[in-house]
Amino acid sequence: MNVSGSAALSGLARSLVQAGRVMESDARDAQVRAIDSETSFAEEITKLQKISSLDLARFTSTAYGIPYLDLAAYDAGYIPKNSMDFKLALTHRVIPLYKRGGRLSLAVVDPTNQKALEEIRFQSALTVDPIIVEIDKLMPLLKELTVSITEALRVNDDQEAYEFDFDTLTEDSGSTETTDVEDAPIVKFIQKILIDAINDGASDIHFEPYEKYYRIRFRIDGDLREIARPPKVVQEKIASRIKIISRLDIAEKRVPQDGRTRIVLTASRVIDFRVSTLPTLHGEKIVMRILDPTSATLGIEALGYEDDQKAVLMDAIQRPYGMVLVTGPTGSGKTVSLYTCLNILNKPGVNISTAEDPAEINLAGINQVNVDDRVGLTFAAALKSFLRQDPDIIMVGEIRDLETAEIAVKAAQTGHMVLSTLHTNDAPQTLTRLMNMGVPLFNIASSILLITAQRLARRLCTCKEELDVPRESLLNAGFTEADLDGSWTLYGPGGGCGKCRGSGYKGRVGIYQVMPVSEVMQKLILSGATALDIAEQAKKEGVRTLRQSGLLKVKRGLTSLDEVLNVTNE
Repeated sequence: MNVSGSAALSGLARSLVQAGRVMESDARDAQVRAIDSETSFAEEITKLQKISSLDLARFTSTAYGIPYLDLAAYDAGYIPKNSMDFKLALTHRVIPLYKRGGRLSLAVVDPTNQKALEEIRFQSALTVDPIIVEIDKLMPLLKELTVSITEALRVNDDQEAYEFDFDTLTEDSGSTETTDVEDAPIVKFIQKILIDAINDGASDIHFEPYEKYYRIRFRIDGDLREIARPPKVVQEKIASRIKIISRLDIAEKRVPQDGRTRIVLTASRVIDFRVSTLPTLHGEKIVMRILDPTSATLGIEALGYEDDQKAVLMDAIQRPYGMVLVTGPTGSGKTVSLYTCLNILNKPGVNISTAEDPAEINLAGINQVNVDDRVGLTFAAALKSFLRQDPDIIMVGEIRDLETAEIAVKAAQTGHMVLSTLHTNDAPQTLTRLMNMGVPLFNIASSILLITAQRLARRLCTCKEELDVPRESLLNAGFTEADLDGSWTLYGPGGGCGKCRGSGYKGRVGIYQVMPVSEVMQKLILSGATALDIAEQAKKEGVRTLRQSGLLKVKRGLTSLDEVLNVTNE
């Protein structure tokens, strides 16, 4: 495509050329690139490094008399997401910043694009006030905001998007049966709830019926937060819609059911949901666990292991045979840790099989099996079958009984790397738990390479504040005199901001106790030592307890002391 003649230059390009800020040939080149690649002139002229993003924004602000805003200082939590169509925002490279009355402040890079401003003014029915921002700060924020909003949403059966209107639903308050579950408002409402949960970083969605009301809660950073209270008359329709997309029996309301569904956000991002229904006194409670496959591909560095812990873990899982156990309570991140290890080991020359209840994250190249006790496919049965399938690496979702433990131990002794989980409080207790199960001491000592115990602590938000805590309290918490050398600052949750929704915490960080089983520990196991004996030996070998690992995170300002005290509970 060719662009010729000075009249062909856009308003912003022409202004830059007339002011002598860029060469005319460069402006034309950037404009052609923008048309061909369906981007914007501002993106292309800055890519060509003919003007920096900051200089372009300052020039535009001065030339057109429009205020400039540094997006780095703007809290994205205040973005009025319902003020305009985000597909339009992505198309025109704009972001709504504030909405006051009938006016919408709009972050723009090119204020000469009157067509875009008119479209947004018409679509939003608001008066638009442009504010100049830098293109290299606008695009990352825009993509983050629109990754799950601007793409065509498909929930299994590719339902269309509709407006949700509670008034329409409540008109037929006498009918709550499932004949109308394809109600357009219900479809749209469920889609919105799922998308909001993903955007908010929730791990679970709870749909809860009670005698006089119905509520929806998200579990965010380990805490449940109420999100909505739809009219109680729609609870049957919501339950039926979720059952349909999860391939469950909508007519069966007397017994629990388990299913799965997924949302295709983009061609490269699919979010799975594990769905569980439970009959209660006032209707079916439904919990949807959000399973994001990208959590398994973040890499071991993102999980929060200290450098020495990571080195020990990596050494253990790279061994040709043996057993590595991950322990901790429900919701402590064991599954993500296991999948991260599997993702590291997942290579073309390796045969990996997993037995899970159920398989939470689908990984290409790994043979995943869902155990089903109803048909006799138990963990033990799956393990026996694996050993006839020439595996190199086996992952068992959980060791629950002696039979599974014995088969897993024997597999670890006969040339296989075995990864699994147990529900124990810390690493030393895991060894005594296996002893109590009835696994022979020799088998435990000869097969287990490493045990890692873990917890998840809430990560402090950027609004965190310095705390002044008495020295004695810090010592009682587990800090040593050497730790209190004044080289670090103790932080706690601040007053809250839009990013953390006032909680003072945003995201979570792992706290780990990584205990390799040394020769001395093997001898202790063979002698029938207690968990206290093993813990004492681990301490001598430099293995940090969960509390000590948590205090390191406190020193680095990643989490608060209260949070570490709550999750380690020593």
